[in-house]
Amino acid sequence: MRSVRAENRLFWRTPIGAFFTIGLPLVMLVIFVAIFGNDPIGTSYGEFATSQFYAASLGVFAAASATYTNLAINLTMRRDDGVLKRVRGTPIPPWLFLAGAILSGMWIAAFATALMVGIGIIVYGVDVQLAQLPAMIVAFLAGTVCFSTLGVALAAVSKTASAAPAIANATILPLAFLSNVFVPLDDPPSWLNLIGDLFPLKPFAVAFTEAMSPISDAPAFEWDRLVVLIAWTLVGAFVATKRFRWEPVPGASRRGRGRLNRRGAA
Repeated sequence: MRSVRAENRLFWRTPIGAFFTIGLPLVMLVIFVAIFGNDPIGTSYGEFATSQFYAASLGVFAAASATYTNLAINLTMRRDDGVLKRVRGTPIPPWLFLAGAILSGMWIAAFATALMVGIGIIVYGVDVQLAQLPAMIVAFLAGTVCFSTLGVALAAVSKTASAAPAIANATILPLAFLSNVFVPLDDPPSWLNLIGDLFPLKPFAVAFTEAMSPISDAPAFEWDRLVVLIAWTLVGAFVATKRFRWEPVPGASRRGRGRLNRRGAA
């Protein structure tokens, strides 16, 4: 699909975005394994070798960044710059343009996750069972579809392009600490577990990590976690359908640029 290829080219032409989406999680994998070694670590849902845990959890984080964060930022920027408005005046159906952006995000997420898992296998001896590969694929698809719809929903409710990065990072980074992504939580308080279980990042991380675990019994589907992801997908799709705008919010684009200019001048 041409729109997917075009979106991919735009992604790789922005090195800083590619680094934060793919390079940073890979650097974190190397650093965490170097710091903690490769001994077994406990989490609230099982015990894993350090490299096994982080190859899966940081692969999930990279996938969420490629879909949720990138879609929210890119779509709001294009809306404020009038790109989305111009798309509606072309023969390209608007839904096709949006589908291209979503599929591109999912493709980049697949590349980032495969890279993380591949480095884990080659460098650290991470064990992946072929019998559990279908569960890994299903968890990945459920998670990336969920975070793609949430990314579009965030773009829909963000009034300016300058607000989208702040909201995206303010939501996903704290959740990463609460969701067994950056820090393996062995025996967290019940309220902390509840918060993680209610939001989509932990279900994504748990479903994918369990599917990668060599001690899980095949086929290793975490159906309760997948149900949470489906529920959040429906929420994201509902908000995106009701609130998504193709034209800039009147005055919002100028206000956003004014704030950025004042900050740059300061």
